[in-house]
Amino acid sequence: HGNRRTNNSGGPPQWGRAVFGRHSTSIGEAATLMPMSNDSLHQSLLGLSVSQRELVKAVIEQFGRPSRNRRDTNSDIVSEAVLESLGDALRVHHAFSRQPLTKDRFEFAFERALTLAGISSALVETRTNRGHDMTIRDVPIGLKTEAAKGIKADVIHVSKWMELGKGEWQLDLLLAHFLDHLKNYDRVLTLRCLKRGPIHYLYELVEIPKAILLRAKFARLEVRENSSQNPKPGYGYVTSDDGKPLFELYFDGGSERKLQIKKLSKTLCKVHATWDFESAAI
Repeated sequence: HGNRRTNNSGGPPQWGRAVFGRHSTSIGEAATLMPMSNDSLHQSLLGLSVSQRELVKAVIEQFGRPSRNRRDTNSDIVSEAVLESLGDALRVHHAFSRQPLTKDRFEFAFERALTLAGISSALVETRTNRGHDMTIRDVPIGLKTEAAKGIKADVIHVSKWMELGKGEWQLDLLLAHFLDHLKNYDRVLTLRCLKRGPIHYLYELVEIPKAILLRAKFARLEVRENSSQNPKPGYGYVTSDDGKPLFELYFDGGSERKLQIKKLSKTLCKVHATWDFESAAI
């Protein structure tokens, strides 16, 4: 195959205008965009060992494999530059691994892609932060990933939204904890791996509207009394004003004591971008 990369628009055009403000590239960000000259690249390659050159050769071959990147032209997060840079990071990752990109690697790759595109961004300084994961143009963002083998393309499932801690286990208190957690970020993005090789990979970046999540304040709570778990798990059923199901909260009373988001239709969300490519492990 030849390289069939194309950048096409997609997604719902009615999503609306950008909510981020205007931004000008800083001097530091602009410096990261300066390309390496051919002479500098040549000199750098000459300084590599034989095994290092073989790795570089393999990555170059990786970029020659078929790929197709798409973005919603209304996206205020994924520009053409971010689309390409994050797509390249995904392809390099799968040159060395058949496992989906993990959350920490996604965070660093996403921050790098945004910075290279001249978009101000910063990851939080501590991994134990119980609020947002990064800021984009000073807007706090929560980041999630989804890559289960049984993933459903049209239904979003976040297996660990947050830890519920070792405090009192009452569903109304746990729900209040979730609603309080939502105050720490304005937007939520999840990177989903829909196809995971060994040759073909498909990723998408989806935004879960915070307004949908805030509907949880009206959730109908139900304890699973017949469960053998201790504490007993429970559900929060979240609906629209007319009673249509939106998603479910699952308060997992297992060893991790975590909150899951289940059965959230992707039609309620925004797909910012997709990356569809072939890969072969080095």
